[in-house]
Amino acid sequence: MHRVKRTASSKSKTSQKRYISNSLRGRDLLSIDDLSAEEVLHLFRLTAEMKKKPLTFRKSLDGKMIALIFEKPSLRTRTTFAVGIKQLGGDSIYLSPAEISLGKRESVHDVAKNLERMVEGVMIRTFGHDVCTSFALHCDKPVINGLTDLEHPCQALADFFTITEFKKDIRSLKLTYIGDGNNVVHSLMLTAAKLGAHLFVAVPDRYQPSQEILMRSREIAAVTGATIVITNDPVEASDNADMIYTDAWASMGQEAEAAERRAIFKPYQVNKELFSHAKPDALFMHCLPAHRGEEVVDDVIDSPNSVVFQEAENRLHIEKAIMHELLKD
Repeated sequence: MHRVKRTASSKSKTSQKRYISNSLRGRDLLSIDDLSAEEVLHLFRLTAEMKKKPLTFRKSLDGKMIALIFEKPSLRTRTTFAVGIKQLGGDSIYLSPAEISLGKRESVHDVAKNLERMVEGVMIRTFGHDVCTSFALHCDKPVINGLTDLEHPCQALADFFTITEFKKDIRSLKLTYIGDGNNVVHSLMLTAAKLGAHLFVAVPDRYQPSQEILMRSREIAAVTGATIVITNDPVEASDNADMIYTDAWASMGQEAEAAERRAIFKPYQVNKELFSHAKPDALFMHCLPAHRGEEVVDDVIDSPNSVVFQEAENRLHIEKAIMHELLKD
């Protein structure tokens, strides 16, 4: 998917930034693996600039219409994309399951071919990752994955951008995820691998991350110097950690498993005792919504170490940077 990258030895920093920026134009963002490390860091620099000087980019999407397809409900994804598009001078149309039921009411192919003639870009939040990739295959406009059961790339980019705001050298940190081996940890593993970070993932045996994504993450890590460690022991994963991250034990669509999961995941609750194994200035992160009293307790999520609401805000800024780069003329 990536264009051949030129070396920076004979080019100025300005021309290198321009080249990276141009390489993103018109692309899809379906997976973290669609981005190179250089492109991720470029998006972080742009995000910081947008956050600091939002008015500079107020006409970035001037006259552009973006379709927002939601087959899963959301507070943060819907709000951040709709607000972000508006702040960049564009407009959006919200398409709920009542209007679109991909592959049921109308084929994915037909919806994609219709929308590519009506809008300049599409954000899709759905269940099966294959629906997202199939939609992008048939749509001639940039498509952004707002969440699938396999990956949550915008969330992971917001998470790592947030870490860089508080911790400077991400490659020297021990980052920890505790809980279910779900779509969020898949994107976190890929991002950590791309950026040369050290990620410890503590999960029960039955709820391991995708082996395919784990193998891909370790393949990338072998080049970048990152490490991806999978363990069953949340204390081992938390020991001397610079960040502890958790997520809901039962995601949307898994409600029938909630009671069983609560029993299995109870030792993986991020409480004061578990958090005490981390460094005193460790960050606590959660993609939200949080089920207080289950995967995390109030004393942790409401503590001075918690950056969950900064993390949520940064979804807005990183998504603006993504749309600016993919959708610009």
